[in-house]
Amino acid sequence: MNIYLYIILSILIIDYFLTILSKKLSLKSLNSNIPEEFEDIINQKDFLKAQKYNTDNIKYSFVMSTFSFLTNLFFIFGGVYNILDQFVRSANYGSVLTGLFFFGLLFLILDIINLPFSIYKIFVIEEKYGFNKTTPSTFIIDKFKGYFLFLIIGGPILSFILFFFEYFLVNAWIYVWFIIIAFSLFMQPLFNLIIAPMFNRFTALKDKVLLEKITDYLNKVNFPIKRIEIMDGSKRSTHSNAYFSGFGQNKRIALFDTLLEEMTDDEIIAIIGHEVGHYKLKHIYFNILFSVFQSGIMLYFLSYFIKNKDLFNVFKMEDLSIYGSLLFFSILFTPLSLFVNIMFNYFSRINEFSADKYSAETTNLSTSLITALKKMSKNNFSNLTPHWFNIVLSYSHPSVIDRILVLRSINK
Repeated sequence: MNIYLYIILSILIIDYFLTILSKKLSLKSLNSNIPEEFEDIINQKDFLKAQKYNTDNIKYSFVMSTFSFLTNLFFIFGGVYNILDQFVRSANYGSVLTGLFFFGLLFLILDIINLPFSIYKIFVIEEKYGFNKTTPSTFIIDKFKGYFLFLIIGGPILSFILFFFEYFLVNAWIYVWFIIIAFSLFMQPLFNLIIAPMFNRFTALKDKVLLEKITDYLNKVNFPIKRIEIMDGSKRSTHSNAYFSGFGQNKRIALFDTLLEEMTDDEIIAIIGHEVGHYKLKHIYFNILFSVFQSGIMLYFLSYFIKNKDLFNVFKMEDLSIYGSLLFFSILFTPLSLFVNIMFNYFSRINEFSADKYSAETTNLSTSLITALKKMSKNNFSNLTPHWFNIVLSYSHPSVIDRILVLRSINK
């Protein structure tokens, strides 16, 4: 009896059960009654349309999760991993290069398998509700850009990981851990300079009145920003958002063009105040440290499962390898990863409340932040009444209604 087989099957089944349970509870939480907090901003027709949008997305996720579960079982019991492994080994390259080919081929196969779902999500669901602005040519170009980034960024990092585990074995996890830490820090400037501009166009904010208001606020809270830019988010979708990126003197604000069309100046300042709050309250550094901690724990445990024959037998593998160990352990690590993610999301939700409070106190625009949250929820067809189980399991943000109630309490 191979105990790892029962463990992995149990992991896959429990993970699938939790996913399906969360979807069913999500459907149950939807209702036809507009929450009181939103009665002033949304009519019954638009609310029901938003509920239908959420219903379609939940059903889509249900199908995706089921397909993923069945695909995992097929790959395990059908010996697919071994077939891929024997194919890449037939080229007789070194262990590191063979590992790169293995992951590259697996990535390509899974991406092709999931391609119909991606197309349906964008060109059917998002199109049906008026969100999609992605053209077929943009979709195809984005795919090739993604492959290119996977090759030039993922390839070198994966090479280092495979190399150190191949030649340093027991202590390799320490070296790899430091590589991942360095990579996570390197990704911020890389994202700003190369990755983000590959997919979107960034232009300077031309609204001088708004620019002056933003600058005055940032000076007030002593928060230097290198660039304030508008991102052409409408190129792919009508969904709106904003984000900060970078560290030190190289921080950047990117506002979706759709956000500018929907929000007043005060609402935009309130949103920016929320993002500034994440930096000022050290939430960004907390997230980085938490991620570093998580990767360290995973790598440490991984070191005990390198080339574990019983684990490889579960996946019908004829040969042991470092790259196989990385892949199979990631499945074995799922329960601990789920626990860590739940814990991270818990702290993340607390941080969101704190960032809201920071914005309200430093901008004196808590009412504007409330209306901004309402508008984004309305325009993005957000689920206004998510089930508590889903919030605990996967929400990094509190429900918008909870955020609004806390903001109202600040004004009292």
